[in-house]
Amino acid sequence: MTNLEIVKSTYEGKSSEENGKNLQKFLAPAAVWTEAAGFPLAGTYVGFDEIKQNVFYRLATEWIDYKFTPEDYVADGDKVVAFGTYSGTYKETNKFFKARVAHLWQLENDSIISFEQFVDSKTVNDATK
Repeated sequence: MTNLEIVKSTYEGKSSEENGKNLQKFLAPAAVWTEAAGFPLAGTYVGFDEIKQNVFYRLATEWIDYKFTPEDYVADGDKVVAFGTYSGTYKETNKFFKARVAHLWQLENDSIISFEQFVDSKTVNDATK
């Protein structure tokens, strides 16, 4: 698979479970995952277990229908950028949001070694208040 195909497989599976399995399959053991400063899940996490607990578990339990809808990708060598829109409803406030977002993925030898999120955090944070 190309780097672009690997990244697409983490977004475009038949279900979120399939996307998660693909992410786990291609994620390097010491992959670095950075959620943007100011974002509710802000921080840097290393390895699948930390990423699952601090990002995906929280998205699944704190939000209703939280999703990233990719619009397009840009691939250049070992880097892939996915950009599109986040949306969802925060459970505690029942407030819906939409936010523009870009994800920068870096790969090496068919493995994801890093992920960095760029997002309009204000709209997300507004939904939590």
